[in-house]
Amino acid sequence: MQPAFVDANGLRFGYLEAGKGPLVLLMHGFPDTAHTWDRALHALADAGFRAVAPFMRGYHPTSIPADGAYDADTLGKDIASLVEALGEEKAIVVGHDWGASGAYSCAAMFPERVRALVVFAIPHPGSFRPTPTLMWAIRHFAVLRRKNAVAKVSRDDFAYVDHLVARWSPAWKEIPPDETKHVKAAFREPGCLDAALGYYRAVGFRQPAGYKQKVTVPTIAFAGEQDIIPPRLYEKARHFFTASYEVVQVPGGHFMHREQADHVIPELVRVIKEHA
Repeated sequence: MQPAFVDANGLRFGYLEAGKGPLVLLMHGFPDTAHTWDRALHALADAGFRAVAPFMRGYHPTSIPADGAYDADTLGKDIASLVEALGEEKAIVVGHDWGASGAYSCAAMFPERVRALVVFAIPHPGSFRPTPTLMWAIRHFAVLRRKNAVAKVSRDDFAYVDHLVARWSPAWKEIPPDETKHVKAAFREPGCLDAALGYYRAVGFRQPAGYKQKVTVPTIAFAGEQDIIPPRLYEKARHFFTASYEVVQVPGGHFMHREQADHVIPELVRVIKEHA
């Protein structure tokens, strides 16, 4: 599948697309690309939707922002702008990992662009409270913010990428040998890896504006039973939502939509059908 391109929020975004119908926008995380949604794209197309998976800002072939902005509210503006640029007024927005972080901001700041919000692997970030267990689970934040992070992640054919996938989805015992080939290919492009790490450098002590606002659109959160973020944290985030809020607990870890695709992708199609 070859990417198409569209201009949104001052950047040239590459994206993958399948199907026709109501727009479903699928945002990826780290370390990943739009190809993480390959199975979902085809399943949603078969179900009568226009499924679009952009490469997030800085991820080849999307352009790298000259201003180095990677904060969650900027990611949220990207998503809202993409909905418009793709010729629609609203979309069902699906986000995994950093894609989920941006999707939360988008839903809070631009509810008129979001028909429903579907998030994977990240409870509402405003609900996070530092505990020793949580800080150990997300210790990669400290590693990926360091000055030597590009060199560390690049070493030995991006072995750290494979390490993160295995650590974040600990029950995934037979990870396909080519599972990370797309993100490694993207990270070999000039400036791409440094841009991807910019998402981590952008995290500060102050919550972005989008995380301080309630989410007023229907929301479905997918929680992996073996993820490093335990499902119970999604229940603790319930007060951030004023519309319907459903927690779908599924087998798998952080990459549940890849690890347990036969179970998770049909569930994703189900909830999208319910909110189309």
